[in-house]
Amino acid sequence: MNQITVSMTQYMKDHPRLKFIFFGGKGGVGKTVMAGAAALWAAKEGKKTLLASTNPVHSLSNLLEQDVFGKAATVCDEANCYAFEIDTKDTIERSKQEIREKINWFLKFADISTKADEFIESATMNPAFEESAMFENMTDLMLKDEYDFYVFDTAPTANARRLLGMSKVYSLWVEKMLKSRQEATSLRELLSFTKKKEKDPLMDYLLGFKDRMAKAQDLLTDDALTAFFFVTLPESLPIAVITRFINWFHEFGIPVGGVVVNGLIQKDQVGAETVEFVRNRVKMQEEHMAEIREIFGDRVRALIPLFETEVKGAKMLNRLVDRLFTA
Repeated sequence: MNQITVSMTQYMKDHPRLKFIFFGGKGGVGKTVMAGAAALWAAKEGKKTLLASTNPVHSLSNLLEQDVFGKAATVCDEANCYAFEIDTKDTIERSKQEIREKINWFLKFADISTKADEFIESATMNPAFEESAMFENMTDLMLKDEYDFYVFDTAPTANARRLLGMSKVYSLWVEKMLKSRQEATSLRELLSFTKKKEKDPLMDYLLGFKDRMAKAQDLLTDDALTAFFFVTLPESLPIAVITRFINWFHEFGIPVGGVVVNGLIQKDQVGAETVEFVRNRVKMQEEHMAEIREIFGDRVRALIPLFETEVKGAKMLNRLVDRLFTA
């Protein structure tokens, strides 16, 4: 049951250039604690590491027992380990201002007298706007390249799927926008009495955005640099969730590093005198572990025990590091 073909430690050795790792899965399976342990491990290996939360409902500050919201701070008494809960509010406000500027310029370009503010709310009230802002923040961190190693604690898998898929969606959107913009500009020049070419800040923005998305997509799909790890419990629902989404991640070209199984009750601590509830849970977990071996095979990277207390703070995270990164 505990045999693993390629452990998390071995996977890291086999991918020496790995720089961006993501942890995802169904809500409540332990994504945040695994991300925290991975970041702590990388820092102990001598890499300047950033642990960042892309989950709109942050929990890193609670895990680390210190405030890391909106700013990167060293954590767990490790000089190389930084943590950061991304504040989307500032990004959303900046995005609104950018949208206002682009719409104002477009309205002027088209000789329309309507005020831009009338479009702003409809453009920014979409629920996906916060995810777009989070993706912008994540991309900023990746492209700034200020750290040796990045660990991202993502939202539950469906949200992570949309988040990481945005690079491809954005690229398609920008291509269409560029084509429309070029057609509009050509028509305007054709109808103009002057042959003088006007500066087009919207076109400049789209071209810059296209380049930025291409770089982000290159990073997210490079299996030497990036890996997405799914966390599951030995239970049917979280197993079903990641089984469904692993194929989607492959289709989008996002490299899947493997699966981490969390919350295993240790059989050697269970005897005939153990209460029936616990014995039943062990039996259920064994059945689901057989399912995990059948579905994921040699992609299982670590089996994490159910600790006697919640993983919280530096001491417990260090214990988890020893379990997640065994020899």
